[in-house]
Amino acid sequence: MVNKLSLKQRFLVAVTLFGMFFGAGNLIFPVHLGQLAGKNVVSAMIGFIITAVTIPILGVAAIGNTHSDSLHSLSNKVSKGYGYFFTCLLYLTIGPFFAIPRCATTSFTSIEPMISEGVSKSLMLFIFSFIFFAFVLFFSLRPSKITVWIGKIINPLFLIFLSILVVTALLNPSISVNEVTPVDAYRNAALFSGFIEGYGTMDAIAGLAFGIVVIDIIRGMGLKENNNIAREVLKSGVITGTLMAVIYIATIVMGAQSRGLFELSANGGIALTQISNHYLGKVGSLVLALTITFATLKTSIGLVTSCSQAFVRMFPKGLSYNLWAIIFTAFSFAVSNIGLSNIINYSVPVLMFLYPPAIALILLALTGDLFDHDKIVYKSVIGFTLIAAIFDLIKTSPENLHGVLYAEKVVGFARRILPFFDLNLGWLVPSLIGLASGLLIRFIMKGKRINIT
Repeated sequence: MVNKLSLKQRFLVAVTLFGMFFGAGNLIFPVHLGQLAGKNVVSAMIGFIITAVTIPILGVAAIGNTHSDSLHSLSNKVSKGYGYFFTCLLYLTIGPFFAIPRCATTSFTSIEPMISEGVSKSLMLFIFSFIFFAFVLFFSLRPSKITVWIGKIINPLFLIFLSILVVTALLNPSISVNEVTPVDAYRNAALFSGFIEGYGTMDAIAGLAFGIVVIDIIRGMGLKENNNIAREVLKSGVITGTLMAVIYIATIVMGAQSRGLFELSANGGIALTQISNHYLGKVGSLVLALTITFATLKTSIGLVTSCSQAFVRMFPKGLSYNLWAIIFTAFSFAVSNIGLSNIINYSVPVLMFLYPPAIALILLALTGDLFDHDKIVYKSVIGFTLIAAIFDLIKTSPENLHGVLYAEKVVGFARRILPFFDLNLGWLVPSLIGLASGLLIRFIMKGKRINIT
C-alpha cells in the first residue's frame, strides 16, 4: 500500500491546486495593495499573505484532517441547517455572486484601453461578457479536456508573460518604494489592512471548496489511509503556498513602484493594465490581455462546474446539473455588467461576514481532535463569531443601505463593546469567548454523563 506520494506526484498536486487558486483576484488585489501601502508595504504584505496564502492552504488541509467528503459535511459539524446555509453562501460567493463575474470584468479591463474613443464601454462590456459567458456555458455543459488543455498551455503562458512584466518593472522602478506615501488605512495599521485586503482573493473560502478535489486527486494516486492523505494535502499545499507567496511579493512591490508613474487606481485591474501598457507596449499588452482572458475563462468554467455539482449534491431532488449551470452562468453575466469596481465594492460586506466563520471553521477542523470534534464547541464558536461578523457586514455595507440598517448606531455600539473592531477584527474576541464557553459546557456535560453512569 502506498504511504506517501513521490516528489513528482506531490508537485503535480501542488500545480493543480495553484491552478484552482490562481484567478482574477490573485492578479488585481496584490497590485492594488502595493499602490495603497506604499512605504509600509512589508507589513501590509505579511497581513495579505496570511489571509491569501496561509489560511487558504489550511482550509484545504482542514478538509483532509476531518476526513470530510465535502464542505457541506464539514459545516454540518455545526448543525444540519448551518451546513446548508454556509455551503450555499460560500459557493454563491466564489461563484455567480462575485468571483465568476469578476473573472469576466478583469479580462475586460485588460482590453479596455484598446477600445477606440467614442465607443460605449458599457456596450463593449456587454458584448464582451456575452461572448465570454457563451464560451463558459458551452464548455460547462460539455465537460471535456478543454479545461485541462487550457490549464497546461494557457496558465504556463500567462505565468511567463506575467514574469516578464514583473521582472521588467522591478528592474526599471520609476520610484523607490520608501518614497511612496501610503493611504490613510495603511499608515498606522498596514498589517491589519493587508490582512483584510487578502479577503478579496476569496482564497480562504475557496480552499474549503477545493479541499475535496485535491483529496480525490491524491486518492487517485494510490493513497487510501486518511492520515497519509491529510499529510500529503498539507505538503502539497506548502509548495502551492510558496509559489503564490513569491508571486504576491513581486506583484505587490511592482504595484507600489507604479505610483511613480500613475495615480492610485480605482482597482487592481486598471493598475495592472496601466503597468503592462507602460512596460510591454501595445503588442505585449495584447498578448497579456489574451492570456488573462483565457486564464479567467478556465477559472470561470471550473467555478460554474463546481458550483453546479455542489448544488446537485446538496439538493439531489432539485434541478439538474445543466439547469444549475445555465442559471449560474446567466446570473454571472448579469452581475458582470455592473463593472469591476462595483463588484469589488459589493463583495466587501459579504466577505467581511463570511470570512470570520470560515476562518473559525478551519481552525476548529484542524484542532478538533483535541475536543473530539464536539458539536457543542463548533456551535458555540461559530455562533459567537457570526454575531460579531454581522457588525462587520453592516459597517462595510454600501452607503445607500446605511439608513435602512441603522449603520451609524450599530457601528457605534460595536465599536464600544468589541475590541479590535476598528481593525476589522471585532470577531476575534467573541470567537475566543465562544471557544471557552463551548469547552466549559462540554466539560460540564461530560462530567454529568460520568456521574450518571
